[in-house]
Amino acid sequence: MHPKEWISVRDAGIYCHPADAYIDPLEPVSRAIITHGHADHARPGHHCVVSTKATLDIMRVRYGEEMAKDAVALKYGEDYQLGEDADPVKLTLYPAGHILGSAQVKLSYRGNSIIFAGDYKRRHDPTCEPFAVTPCDVFVTEATFALPVFTHPPLKDEIQKLLHSLDTFPERCHLVGVYALGKCQRVLYGLRQLGYSKPVYLHGALLNLCALYREYGHNFGELIPVSEVANKKSLAGEIVLAPPSALNDRWSRKLPNVRTAMASGWMQIRARSKQRQAELPLIISDHCDWPELLRTVKEVDAPEVWVTHGREEALIHQIEKMGIRAKALSLLGYEDTEETG
Repeated sequence: MHPKEWISVRDAGIYCHPADAYIDPLEPVSRAIITHGHADHARPGHHCVVSTKATLDIMRVRYGEEMAKDAVALKYGEDYQLGEDADPVKLTLYPAGHILGSAQVKLSYRGNSIIFAGDYKRRHDPTCEPFAVTPCDVFVTEATFALPVFTHPPLKDEIQKLLHSLDTFPERCHLVGVYALGKCQRVLYGLRQLGYSKPVYLHGALLNLCALYREYGHNFGELIPVSEVANKKSLAGEIVLAPPSALNDRWSRKLPNVRTAMASGWMQIRARSKQRQAELPLIISDHCDWPELLRTVKEVDAPEVWVTHGREEALIHQIEKMGIRAKALSLLGYEDTEETG
């Protein structure tokens, strides 16, 4: 049975009828399958959440007891049955390479399968399991950076830009905007990989998730909360990581002679870097760029691809040129791409 007969889009999000489960629902539901811990995919208040253990731990850090009434932690590659015993849906999670605990959701039912890749990337990242190419009948891919203009440089090149700026402006505090989950840890890894051994200073909003990453065996060297630095002038010539929202607020004004940087795939677009008021744009993404999206579609080799989360038209056009059936997930029910997060 083709997935279009048992997958639909409701107000709460993507719904699997025979499993009575939603994938990354937009509002509280009875059963939610969560691809990863970013807030636009992992919302609180569900009755039951099914995900990887790491994603469940991320949700507990962020939401506490409001995460869900019940939770099921699955290992990568472990089969789990949903729905009626006589006619079950098989759920299997595979690594997505996006952030810690991120997973592709594979649902198999009556001889056909669909994979919801969620957010994913193909670059090497030791802070999470690498993307696993997995056969399926329908592959649902994101399209965040699905335009040919997006070709992300190597992580080490962007981290080297930051270190070069630090050498050039040793009297300035380098304040880098990073998202607390995934981007922060990837920047820390990149700094340590290039031999930066000094302490890195963190905004308080980044501490809990860095501590969770440590529990999963990831060592980022010495990290010091900015709140523990009595003399903020001593942060001249140091690297401080903070959420993007803190780059230009009252908190950042306490720092000496700030040089503002922003780590994001969107920094490839000059207008976006100006919008963030980033003197030093760092093109660091936790998503695939254009060549990697096309590579992934080719390697998965599914006969049909559904596209969501962004630049649908360009990617659909290119996939069809590859001889693969493709359609926007919006054609299956979404009226606004913002509904996909």
